[in-house]
Amino acid sequence: MSDHGLHSFETRAIHAGNTADPQTGAVVPPIYQVSTYKQDGVGGLRGGYEYSRSANPTRTALEENLAAIEGGRRGLAFASGLAAEDCLLRTLLRPGDHVVIPNDAYGGTFRLFAKVVERWGVDFSVANTSDPAAVRGSVTDRTKVIWVETPSNPLLGITDIAAVADIARTAGAKLVVDNTFASPYLQQPISLGADVVVHSLTKYMGGHSDVVGGGLIAADAEVGEELAYHQNAMGAVAGPFDAWLVLRGIKTLPVRMDRHSENAARVAEMLTRHPKVVEVLYPGLPEHPGHEIAAKQMRAFGGMVSFRVQGGEQAAVEVCNRAKLFTLGESLGGVESLIEHPGRMTHASVVGSALEVPADLVRLSVGIEAADDLLADLQQALG
Repeated sequence: MSDHGLHSFETRAIHAGNTADPQTGAVVPPIYQVSTYKQDGVGGLRGGYEYSRSANPTRTALEENLAAIEGGRRGLAFASGLAAEDCLLRTLLRPGDHVVIPNDAYGGTFRLFAKVVERWGVDFSVANTSDPAAVRGSVTDRTKVIWVETPSNPLLGITDIAAVADIARTAGAKLVVDNTFASPYLQQPISLGADVVVHSLTKYMGGHSDVVGGGLIAADAEVGEELAYHQNAMGAVAGPFDAWLVLRGIKTLPVRMDRHSENAARVAEMLTRHPKVVEVLYPGLPEHPGHEIAAKQMRAFGGMVSFRVQGGEQAAVEVCNRAKLFTLGESLGGVESLIEHPGRMTHASVVGSALEVPADLVRLSVGIEAADDLLADLQQALG
């Protein structure tokens, strides 16, 4: 298929990059588990393939799919989400540059900025990206990147992508949006003005807790070429089997996200009525401060729910430990439901920083099991 732009998201998710094998007619792209390729004479490459760090047909299929479903000009697949972020930052930034990052972000992203990129001579400021004025006030004449997560991890904050894109353009900076929590099915940052979209492909894109991967999608072809150069030069690429697993997962992304969102809405509504829950953080709730913006820029509100409990940190830990159907574990976005304590688990690296999360916070990745079973498990876990 060469006219993906003419088709709906659901059709592109299944068909983009998934060309039938020309030799056998196999409808699923093969796993090209190969390191090097026979050349037809010196420099005579077949399809441009010479070495699988530089390009691999299975990874190419995934990268074409990523570009198609995010509406970008170039997609790139990496060994992990952080590998993708590292490549992006080293492509766009130079020593002396400045970045605006969110006050609510994945702990690994903050660690990358605070412990790695800053040592390279790049400064960063922390801003509440839910407030465009706060973002604008954090921009300097050295700002080259504005980085946002929406919904954010783990407090489910919402950033108005179009408003921040205007700020970035005025400042001559690139807007990077981590779209992991939403997935491209629920949200299209490039259509709202983002320059680059970041994904942990480990999460909703893979969808089955069986693969680790990362993705970048560039709105501009030239930026895409620069990223591709650094991807090859740095080498943290997705392996062919990992690429194949993510490509398979994306085919069911729309139906999974519909179910994740439906279940999460029911969970959030139940939690708002539970006497031991102090606060529920879910953008689908009308009382959420970002609800109207989320409703404007998202198809649905996703499968992530966070909540705070009475009794502080120990009570939150006990809720996590008592859950049975919700598996205690890090990560998110799989078909099975997960529960975790961000302060001690995924966000331990931000303790003592401006990104430190409340100690009484519990984060849920709501899966696609029967909603009634999930509600019953949370009710018993809360006691």
